[in-house]
Amino acid sequence: MIPPDLSHTPGIYYALAYWLSCTFYIMRNPRRLSKGRLWGVQAAFFLAIASFMAATDGAPSIWFTPCVCFYVLLMLLDIRICCGMDWPRTGYTCIRAFLLGEFAAALEWQLFYFGLTALGLPLSMPVNLCFLVLSHGLVFGAMSLLERGRLPENELPGLTWREFGGAMVICLSAFVASNLSYVSQMTPFSSSFTSEIFIIRTLVDLGGLAMLHAHHVQLQEVSTKLEMAYLQNMLQMQYNNYRVSEESIALVNQKYHDLKHHIALLRSQVSSGEKLAYLDRMEEEIRTYETQNKTGNQVLDTILTAKSAQGQREGVSLTCVADGQALDFMHPMDVSALFGNALDNAIESVKKLADPEKRLIHVSVARQKNFLRIRVENCYEGELLFDQGMPATTKEDGRYHGFGLKSIQSTAAKYDGSMTIAAKDGWFELRILIPLAPPESKEETADGDHE
Repeated sequence: MIPPDLSHTPGIYYALAYWLSCTFYIMRNPRRLSKGRLWGVQAAFFLAIASFMAATDGAPSIWFTPCVCFYVLLMLLDIRICCGMDWPRTGYTCIRAFLLGEFAAALEWQLFYFGLTALGLPLSMPVNLCFLVLSHGLVFGAMSLLERGRLPENELPGLTWREFGGAMVICLSAFVASNLSYVSQMTPFSSSFTSEIFIIRTLVDLGGLAMLHAHHVQLQEVSTKLEMAYLQNMLQMQYNNYRVSEESIALVNQKYHDLKHHIALLRSQVSSGEKLAYLDRMEEEIRTYETQNKTGNQVLDTILTAKSAQGQREGVSLTCVADGQALDFMHPMDVSALFGNALDNAIESVKKLADPEKRLIHVSVARQKNFLRIRVENCYEGELLFDQGMPATTKEDGRYHGFGLKSIQSTAAKYDGSMTIAAKDGWFELRILIPLAPPESKEETADGDHE
C-alpha cells in the first residue's frame, strides 16, 4: 500500500532542483562576484527558497500561483545578483532555469514513485537519495552536453524583450499544461491517476524544455548571422571610405604638386622681400604636408591622413610613429578595417573631452622580435567599465555596440594575433599583437584569404 503523500512531490525537491538549475546557468555566464561571495549568495538563495517551500507545502490551491511567482522572483534575483546581466537576459535565463528545475524535480519524483510501486523498492532515505543523484546527474549532465559550444545568455547580441517574450510563452504553456491535473481533473488533457499525472507532467516539461532549447539555438544562430553580416558591412564600409579618401588625397596631392610650380613661377617674377617671405611660408607648408603620414604603407598613409583631417575638424590631435612596411603582409581591406575602426573609436571618445589639451591620440606600429605590435592610445575621463573584456556601452540601445572592437579582434585573429584593452592613469590603450610569418608565408596568407 503506497502512502497517499507520495502523490504529492515535497517542496524541498523542487527547491533543490531550482537551486541546481540556477547554479547551472550562473556558472555558464560571466559572474561579477568573487567565488566566496558567489557561494554565499547561493547558500542564502537555497535557504530562502527551501524555507519558503517548506512553509507553503500543502497550502490551499488558491495560493499556488502567488507561491510560484515568489519562487521565480527568488530565482530572478539570484541570477541578477550573481551575473549582473540586463533585465531581458536575466529574465530569459531565469525562464530557462525555471523550466529545467521543473523537469528535474518532476523526473526525479516520477522515477522514485515508479521504483516504489513497480519495482517494490523500500521507502527509505538511501533509496530516495540514489534516485535523486541518478536523475539530477542525468538531467544536468545531458544539459551540459547540449549547451557545450553554445553562447551563454550574456553574450547573445540580439537578446531583447521580444526574445524574452517568446521564451515566456513556451515556458508558461509547458508549465500550465504539465500542472493542469492538479488544478482540474475534468479536462481532456488531465488525469485523476497519480502515475498518469506524473507521466503527463514529466513529458510536457520535457517537451517544453526541448522547445526552449531549440528556441535558444535558433536565437544564437540568427544572432551570429546578424553579427557576421554587420561586421562584414562595417569592413566593406571602412574599405569604401578608404578608397574615397585615397582618391581625394590623390587629387589634393596633384593640386599641391601644381602649386609648387606656381610658386616657382611667382618667385622668378617677384622681388619684394615680403612676398618672398610669404612664398617661403607657403613652400614650407607644402613640404610639411608632403612629409606627413609617410609610413611606408599606402593604405595606412591614407587612413592616417583622412583621420588626421577629421581629427582637426573635431579639435583632436593625432600623432603617429609607424613602420608601415611591417603591414605589407596584411590585405589592404584588413589594414583599412583595423586602423579605421581603432581611430574612429578613439576620435569618438576624445572629442567628448571638455579640455582641448586632452584630446590626444597616438598610434604606433613597430616590429618587436617576431611580432607586429600595434598600439592606439587616447585620453579619457571618468570611470571606464568593462563587460567581458570590452568597454561597456553608455548608449540606450546596446545591441550593436562594440562591433568596431569586435571587427578589430576578428581581423587580428585572422592573422593568429590577439587584441587586448587596458585603461590606466587617464589613458585608454588598444594593443594588437600579430606574429610575423616568413616572407613566403605572408604572401600566401595575404593572397589566399582574399581571392
